Amino acid sequence: MSMEYEDEPIPGLPGRLPPGEAIIWQGTPDWRGVARGVFHTRAVAIWFVFVASLAFVAGGTGISGALITLAVALLGLGVLAVLARAQAKSTIYTLTNKRVVLRFGVALPKCVNVPLALIGTADAKPAGAGMVDVSLTPTVRFPLAYLQMWPHVRPWKFGSPQPMLRAVPESLLPLLADALAKADPARAAIDAPASADMIGAAA
Repeated sequence: MSMEYEDEPIPGLPGRLPPGEAIIWQGTPDWRGVARGVFHTRAVAIWFVFVASLAFVAGGTGISGALITLAVALLGLGVLAVLARAQAKSTIYTLTNKRVVLRFGVALPKCVNVPLALIGTADAKPAGAGMVDVSLTPTVRFPLAYLQMWPHVRPWKFGSPQPMLRAVPESLLPLLADALAKADPARAAIDAPASADMIGAAA
């Protein structure tokens, strides 16, 4: 399902496509969605605002302490934004009529191939601004560990890692649903609701 590689004859892919395989969709994560979903920038911002407000509690440092706290918050959020941009820029997701390919890695590129025939379900949750996170549940045990896939993995699924496409457009959902249905004729038809809450299929 996976490999590390140096050559990239087609952006996002470790080799040229074999006969009969074609690219249906290709894209990168939205860095703002990565910042919120992976680095939890909203939660970090709320925490710093709370800490800054404590400066006005009796015995606090007042406005000077609050300003220092907010300055540190801006610096920290800036660092997280840079990390999110780097993650998004180094990632390319590819959907073909045979597989889903995740190419990622800021320092050492890694390519993970997930055959469509081995995907049991694909679950989507909103990631803001018309974006969704799509987790893929394989019908067989996924060979890579959670940390090897991070952040392109469903949170908290340490024992059974599930590859995840982070902050991709909702428009990908019907394309993925159609590709999954065609990859396995025995698979039940997949509905991709406009709300993009979930897409799924019987394995």
